[in-house]
Amino acid sequence: MARLQDRYRTEIVAELKKELKTDNIHALPRLDKIVISMGIGKAIENKNLLDAAAKDLAVISGQKPMVTQARKSVANFKLR
Repeated sequence: MARLQDRYRTEIVAELKKELKTDNIHALPRLDKIVISMGIGKAIENKNLLDAAAKDLAVISGQKPMVTQARKSVANFKLR
């Protein structure tokens, strides 16, 4: 995440200053937390998909992902 923070500080802050027409850096929006999530519905049938998805997220984010189960089943919402 350090690469994104460095890019934000060097490139994006300068563009935001021009767009919002302000000189005060503290008046610009800040990045607090970046969350990357992925839904894997087919992992119920095949557990190997869960491991493959975790590896893909690790490559994308540069960190080991935390694998969690859904708290509530979407099937109970009767959206269909």
